[in-house]
Amino acid sequence: MSKFGFLPSGGGIPFEAHLEKLDEPTKAALLELRRFVMSLGSNVIEEVRPHRIVYAKTMTFRTFLDVEPAVDHLVVELRSDRENPPARTAIKTRQDVEEMKNAISEAFAKIR
Repeated sequence: MSKFGFLPSGGGIPFEAHLEKLDEPTKAALLELRRFVMSLGSNVIEEVRPHRIVYAKTMTFRTFLDVEPAVDHLVVELRSDRENPPARTAIKTRQDVEEMKNAISEAFAKIR
């Protein structure tokens, strides 16, 4: 069973499996994004899925960030509430991650 209470869909895919197919700038961006998101608090949960990585706040499945790795970029969906659709953007470099940090922090704080 996954951290979110679902049956495993990918057979326990490790985070590192997503790194294998990425070019170096995208790999660095994903690692920096992960480091930052996990530093937001002890209640951040990372769920690695076959085609994406989902970050949630607590076990009540309050998803605030969805990351879909591609070879040369990351497709990121940021959700700050349940009423509005998530904001979708592409990240290619660590600089792009730096520019997203405030929005990620705000989404984490707002999601209920």
